[in-house]
Amino acid sequence: MTAAYDPVIFSRILTGLTLFVHIIYATIGVGVPLMIALAEWIGIKRNDTYYLLMARRWARGFTVTVAVGVVTGTAIGLQLSLLWPNFMRVGGQAIALPLFLETFAFFVEAIFLGIYLYTWDRFKNRMVHFALLIPVAIGSSASAFFITTVNAFMNTPQGFDWVDGKMENIQPLLAMFNPAMPTKVSHVLVTAYVTSAFCLGAIAAFAMIRGRKHVYYKKALKLTMTAALVFALASAAIGDLSGKFLHEYQPEKLAAAEWHFDTSDKAELILGGILTDENEVKFAIKIPFALSILAGGTPDTVVKGLNEIPEHLRPPLKASHYFFDMMVFIGIYLTVISLAYVIAQRRSRKTGKPVSRLLLWGVVLGAPLAIMAIESGWMFAEVGRQPWIIRGYMTVAEGATTSAHVDTMLWIFALLYALLTFTCVKVLIKMFKHNPAEDEIIARGIEGGHK
Repeated sequence: MTAAYDPVIFSRILTGLTLFVHIIYATIGVGVPLMIALAEWIGIKRNDTYYLLMARRWARGFTVTVAVGVVTGTAIGLQLSLLWPNFMRVGGQAIALPLFLETFAFFVEAIFLGIYLYTWDRFKNRMVHFALLIPVAIGSSASAFFITTVNAFMNTPQGFDWVDGKMENIQPLLAMFNPAMPTKVSHVLVTAYVTSAFCLGAIAAFAMIRGRKHVYYKKALKLTMTAALVFALASAAIGDLSGKFLHEYQPEKLAAAEWHFDTSDKAELILGGILTDENEVKFAIKIPFALSILAGGTPDTVVKGLNEIPEHLRPPLKASHYFFDMMVFIGIYLTVISLAYVIAQRRSRKTGKPVSRLLLWGVVLGAPLAIMAIESGWMFAEVGRQPWIIRGYMTVAEGATTSAHVDTMLWIFALLYALLTFTCVKVLIKMFKHNPAEDEIIARGIEGGHK
């Protein structure tokens, strides 16, 4: 082992890389089933075959991302044991229940997804086929629920007695339903729905930019942007509740996100800017009273400052702030774009004028930005908890492995993720580029949207 080698650093990099890759597939895996369900439901209720075709095509692409997500998800489980053995030894019993239930939820999702895919047009009553999708949507969201409760436990651990560095008298349900669970789970689910809606909407918007004016794409864009607007507004409301949660349970994370050093009321909300070595904030947008309002609902709310927190227990200030800002700014953008499209689409129906190309490009840009928001949100959640892996009980350094080969594992898994992602993108492009919706509409004899 060389002097420059640090297994803790390499364990953090490898785990971060795995989460960075997996969260993309996990987000799609949670959000797309709901969008498929909306499309099929509308198609059945309106007897609109375009929406039914929408659901069918989205389901095909979804299966590819699920397959890759299984591999990256398995890698996370493997790395928990290999890279964080002390964490699993101490906290494993407390989080065993949600980890087991997540596996069960995935089995339900996978079983019914297979049945759903192979029973198209097999039932006279289409609602029977739609009913098969319900366990898929519930299973995918339940998987996110159970895994997120594990992360929530790491932020607000409870349900055990701490005796000589060990957890005793563990109450699994109390550990799972910890104070961080409600806001974290709801935020993860809603943002997954927003991101998936934008990813699917961006495909339709890009097709329209390239000159495809078929009503199929217009209906797809209308559905996805309407759903995106609803969930984006819900995400903003949950974000407000998350701020109040942080104020009560993790004040150091909130203070780090806003570069708030002195405990005070009427605290400012800081957006952007540069933090100097003397802890002075320059070139930032400062909104008076907004941080106090976010924390407690009134300008008189006293917000704890970083000066009351020992330096060795403070999260990384610059990373926490910029990841938080990126998440917020992108969230605002997605809300504005989806609202603008919904308004423009309604005007288009009245005037007959098509939605502007600029707005369509805005939707296309929303897809990668939504993924960036998901990534920055998770980065903020993890970085803002530092130096703890189990807040208040175990630091990251204490939970990590001492193995001398983590750097080799990093290269192996990096190559694996690159190969998986390349293959996934290649397959999806091959699957849909040479089989556009217009050709499938003709092949299936779908005319006028109703049949």
